[in-house]
Order: sequence, then structure tokens, then C-alpha cells
Amino acid sequence: MKKVWFITGISSGLGKALAETVLRNGDDVIGTFRKQEQADDFNKKYSGSGRGIVLDVTDHGAIENNIMPIERIDVLVNNAGVGFIGAIEEATLAETRKVFEANFFGALKITQQVLPKMRAQRSGHIVQISSHGGVIAFPGFGIYNASKFALEGFSEALAQEVAPLGIRTTIVEPGPFRTQFAAATLPEAQRIIYDYADTAGAFRAKLKGVHGKQEGDPEKAAEAIIAKVNSDNTSLRLPLGKVPLVTIQMKLDSIKSDLEANRNIAEQAVFD
Repeated sequence: MKKVWFITGISSGLGKALAETVLRNGDDVIGTFRKQEQADDFNKKYSGSGRGIVLDVTDHGAIENNIMPIERIDVLVNNAGVGFIGAIEEATLAETRKVFEANFFGALKITQQVLPKMRAQRSGHIVQISSHGGVIAFPGFGIYNASKFALEGFSEALAQEVAPLGIRTTIVEPGPFRTQFAAATLPEAQRIIYDYADTAGAFRAKLKGVHGKQEGDPEKAAEAIIAKVNSDNTSLRLPLGKVPLVTIQMKLDSIKSDLEANRNIAEQAVFD
């Protein structure tokens, strides 16, 4: 039986590669775009198996109106999101809220809107596109990190809540992939504080410098996600690329080191 995939943000990058690969494999795709002409082109090209809709994931009313009429969704992929670079002190609350609206609140609202359908089916798979930056933070990337940490937090709890209902959850943690993420359009803090030149400033320069040179292949990532969805592998997290294997291990080692360094202090902070 064909699966119906609902994928947000399929105009470019990983979302586009995933939608095209799913369609080639014979499943159906409902995908979201920001522009009507993009949706029209998609509908013309994939008439019958693909349906493009215009949806801003930060518009909660539009999410309800677009998802409610859909009869069945077998796989939800929360892929749409935004990047952001800048030191914590450099970022304004308005800039921060914009990142969270896309990366956290949008994914949360869409997940909540799709869950009643999956509960009724007693089946489904929720795929959250996070980042290795949802596990480990980098100077100059803290606001983006925080949004992905939040996505991973609710998804980890969600996985435990929906597993008894026949619904699976996967958190995808890509490293640097050759998409438009690090292009010139990458949002960044408008304020620059030069005391952070060697930390957040260095990260800004490094991230901009890797555009077009990233190790990750979006098409191979798409194939890996589809293989995970179609397999019996119930692991929660799916790192993608060689970089996250290193960075996530660094985070695990750091947590273990902190745990051991403070074990005696921790054990003493209880009632006798």
C-alpha cells in the first residue's frame, strides 16, 4: 500500500531531495512551499502522486486549514526551518522569536495537527529534521541550537507517548549538507559585538566559508531517511554524515565527564 508523506519545506535542499526520492519510490507526497508558483510547478510535474500547497509554518491558522481536510498521512516530515548565526548577546528577542516560530512552534503545531489522524489509524511515522546542532551547541549558533534542542526535547517525550499507539518517531540529526542553508541568505544577528570576534565571529566566518563545500549529499540523506522509515529500526535518533558522528560523541563524552566530576556533590544534595 502506498504511503502518503506530508513534508514541509520542499522547495530546495533536503526537503526537495526527499520529496523527489519518495515520489520515485512510488509513494505519494503532499509538500509545502512558500510561493504559489513553486507549488504550481510541482503540481504540474507530479500530477496524480504529488500535491504542493502554499503554507507558512509560522501561520498556525493556515496549518489547521490545510491539514484538517487531508484524509490520511502516513509519514510526517517536519523539515521546514530557518538558520541563524550570532552571539547570544547579539541576538534580539525579535530575531530569536522568528527562529523559534519556524523551528519549534511550527513543527509543534503541525505535529499536533497530524497526530489525531495517526491515532485514528493506529499507525504513522513522525520524522523531525533536527541537526547535530540539536545535540551540541557552538559559539555563534546558540539561538539556532536552542530551537533545535527544544525540537528534540518535545520529540523525545512524544516518542514515548505515541509508541503504544503504533506511531513511530525519528529525530534526524544531519551535519553540514550541501544545501542553501549556509548561503548568503542565512539570517544573522544585525548587531555585532567585537568582543565576540574570536568566538561567535569566527563561527560566522567559518559557516559562510563552507557553503558549497559541505560533505553531505542531500539525495543520499533522503535515501537514508526513507530506508529508516521503511525498516524495523526503532532507534530514536538518526545522525547523517561523518561530522555528527564526531560532534555528538564529543557531547556524550563531555556529559559523562561532567557527571563523574560532580558525582559526589550531586549525591550530597539530598535529605539524610
